[in-house]
Amino acid sequence: MNFSLREDRRDDHLLDILTDDANGIRITVSRLGAELISMARRNSSGEWIGFLHRDNDLTPPQRGWANHATVMGYYLHRLKNGHSSYRGREIRGGNHSFLRTITWHPVTSAVSEGSLTYQVGPDDYDSTDYPLKVRLDLTYQLENGGLTVIFRFTNEEPELTAHVGFGLHPGFAATSFDSFEFYMPAGKYRRYFAPENFLSGETEEIDFSGGEMPFARQQLPGSYIIELLDVPQRKFIYKDRPSGRQITLDFSQVPYLTLWSDGGPFLCVEPCWGLTDRHEQRAFENKDGIQKIDPGGELKTQFSIAPELSLVT
Repeated sequence: MNFSLREDRRDDHLLDILTDDANGIRITVSRLGAELISMARRNSSGEWIGFLHRDNDLTPPQRGWANHATVMGYYLHRLKNGHSSYRGREIRGGNHSFLRTITWHPVTSAVSEGSLTYQVGPDDYDSTDYPLKVRLDLTYQLENGGLTVIFRFTNEEPELTAHVGFGLHPGFAATSFDSFEFYMPAGKYRRYFAPENFLSGETEEIDFSGGEMPFARQQLPGSYIIELLDVPQRKFIYKDRPSGRQITLDFSQVPYLTLWSDGGPFLCVEPCWGLTDRHEQRAFENKDGIQKIDPGGELKTQFSIAPELSLVT
């Protein structure tokens, strides 16, 4: 069997560590928030090299962003003033909603196939978090020398359409804020302007010929929120040449992308299925980019991350 799984308890975190021995790739997932806290490859010397910001480090940093790869949902980014109205009922919450604060239930995982699945259901959240009965199964699948992340929502409401926004917030490690490069494929993009983290309603369409991102690095602390309008080949590439790390991201099923950094040695490349609130807030079910799930229906989507070492400069 190529895959092995072990549990570890560290700093009050219960961790699942899944290793693909044949391909030399390993992930570590905390059941708190189902957060991926490490994604590492074995180099030619047998050492494990991490690809995430603060990879495998659970100690609080002295300053700067403290996370690794936050799972976002059932909304992402922010609600204006911390609350909203959904079907006439108030919902409340902080950044990226409640999934990050819940200890998820591990589902019997297909370890022999390199798969870990975690679940959150209606019994795990309050009606003020989200008023409908919607279940989420999140799967981390090691395959083809990389990682596929699969979201599967099930709407348990027999008569009501459910609305969700979700995504993943991975920060990819760099030698410094100035050392990373991010390459985007050719296509048509739409940028959403979001001063103070909320949509202003202003957008800009960008016809891009492909290459390094057409955005100023110095403005990354303010976030770039981008819709993939007409991008036929959705392979994005992150490079950090000094460390030899490179990541290929397959966003074939991803509608939106957020780029962010606080100026530290990392870049967050966030696949998103939804957008933040507007300054002039709309009802939750009318949020920009909100995803819909039919009564009794399912929404399933995914993206993949392929980490590589020994980048040639």
